[in-house]
Amino acid sequence: MKKVYANATEALDGILRDGMLIAAGGFGLCGIPELLLQAIKESGVKDLTFASNNAGVDDFGIGILLQTRQVKKMISSYVGENAEFMRQYLSGELELEFTPQGTLAERMRAGGAGIPGFYTKTGVGTVIAEGKEHKEFNGETYILEEGIFADLAIVKAWKADDTGNLVFRKTARNFNVPAATCGKICVAEVEEIVPRGSLDPDCIHLPGIYVHRVIQGQHEKRIEQRTTRKKEEA
Repeated sequence: MKKVYANATEALDGILRDGMLIAAGGFGLCGIPELLLQAIKESGVKDLTFASNNAGVDDFGIGILLQTRQVKKMISSYVGENAEFMRQYLSGELELEFTPQGTLAERMRAGGAGIPGFYTKTGVGTVIAEGKEHKEFNGETYILEEGIFADLAIVKAWKADDTGNLVFRKTARNFNVPAATCGKICVAEVEEIVPRGSLDPDCIHLPGIYVHRVIQGQHEKRIEQRTTRKKEEA
């Protein structure tokens, strides 16, 4: 099976459609599949639901799709860095399913493992639990959370080989791995595609069995919150 494509537009050809549920990797501004998100924007598909820890910022990540009103709903745990997201949510233009960070990661992982639901204590007694099934185990109350089964997963990795084996760097690994596994189709963008057999099997974070298409590209290195101090007097 050919997995390596020339660019993001080619890699998404024949996959995108209106109303899709897309799982997107990334943690803060680390590991965001920016090239694939740009291609989704340019395709014009709309009414999308994104499962992603963050919503990017106003001009980067999923934020560029919020600007063009292509996103109908977000399933996220943290969205505080995106002013346009907050504006759309507060005005009723955007649906939001708040999900605790660990629960979101587990919902993705569960979907990737074919698990339709699981019980967790996280969120019990809060708005997170409203409308969800409650069950007691050993005298403790848990709520039922559903696994995420996405139509498409888009992720960003450091290295890949032509079979789709992926290696991530540091924080970028957090949500990219579970996001990749829960998609019916997974498309990955990477900084470098290396020859088959050159990756140490013990260092592969995601086996190529989960990855259907791969592209290589140039990526922007952003800092989400830059903190500096005044230069000390000599």
